Amino acid sequence: MTRWIDPTSLSFNALLLLERVQLSWFPGWNWTSRADLATALRANPAVAWYLRHKCPEIAGWVDGLLADHPARRADQAEVRRAEVAVLGDLDDLMTYAVDPAVYDAQPFLGWDSNELTSLVDFAGKTVIDVGAGTGRLALLVAENGAAAVFAVEPVANLRRYLKEQARGRGLRKVFPVDGLITDIPFPDDFTDVVMGGHVFGDELAAEYAELARVTRPGGMIILCPGNNDRDDDRHAFLIAAGFRWSRFEEPGDDMKRKYWKIRE
Repeated sequence: MTRWIDPTSLSFNALLLLERVQLSWFPGWNWTSRADLATALRANPAVAWYLRHKCPEIAGWVDGLLADHPARRADQAEVRRAEVAVLGDLDDLMTYAVDPAVYDAQPFLGWDSNELTSLVDFAGKTVIDVGAGTGRLALLVAENGAAAVFAVEPVANLRRYLKEQARGRGLRKVFPVDGLITDIPFPDDFTDVVMGGHVFGDELAAEYAELARVTRPGGMIILCPGNNDRDDDRHAFLIAAGFRWSRFEEPGDDMKRKYWKIRE
C-alpha cells in the first residue's frame, strides 16, 4: 500500500496533534490490528489519556479496547512495531496533522479545473467549500473571481495551511472557518454556491439537508464525493434528489463522478 507519509519517521506522540472530531472517528476506523493499538496505547499512557479527555465520547471505547486486549509483555521493538502499524493506519490524518503539503502534492488533485469552473460562473459569487482540506476547490474559485470563499474545514492545521496558500497567491477573499458538512456555521440561504470534494456520503440525508439549508434559492450545490464510476448509494441518493452528473478523471485514481443541482 502506498503511503502519503512514512510512519517510521513519526513519533507516536503525533496522535496528540489530532482534533476532537478526528478522534471521534476512531471507534469505526479500519484498524489493521486493534491489538497493536492496545499495545501502543499501553506503552504511551499520555496518548491514551489524551484520547479519553480530548474526546470524552470515546473514553468507553478506549477502555473497552484495552479490556479486550489484556496487557502482555512487549519489548521495545514490539512496541515500536505496533506504534508504526497504528500510525500507518492513520496515514491521512497524520499527513494533515504533520505536513499538509504532502497531501497537496498528490497526483489525484491534478484533475482538470474546467470540471468545476464549467458548471457555474463563480465571478462575484459567495461560495462555501465544505471539507476544504488544503484548498484545491476554494483557491480555484477564488482565482475565478468569487466575491468571498468560506473554506469550512474542521482540522486546524489544514485551515492554517490553506490560509497560507491563499495569502501566498494574493487571494484575500478566502476565509478558512471551523465546521463540518453536518454543521456548517452559516445562516439559512447564505451562499450562492456550496461545494465539496471527497466529503459527502457518511450521513446522506443530514449532509444534503445542511448543504441545501445554507444555499439560497436559485443557488448551486456541487459535489465531487470521490466515488468511483459506479452506481453506489451516494449516486442513488443524489439522483433521487434531482442532481445531474457526469464523469471526470482524477489522475492516477481513475474515473470519478461529479454532481450538481440548482437549489429550488
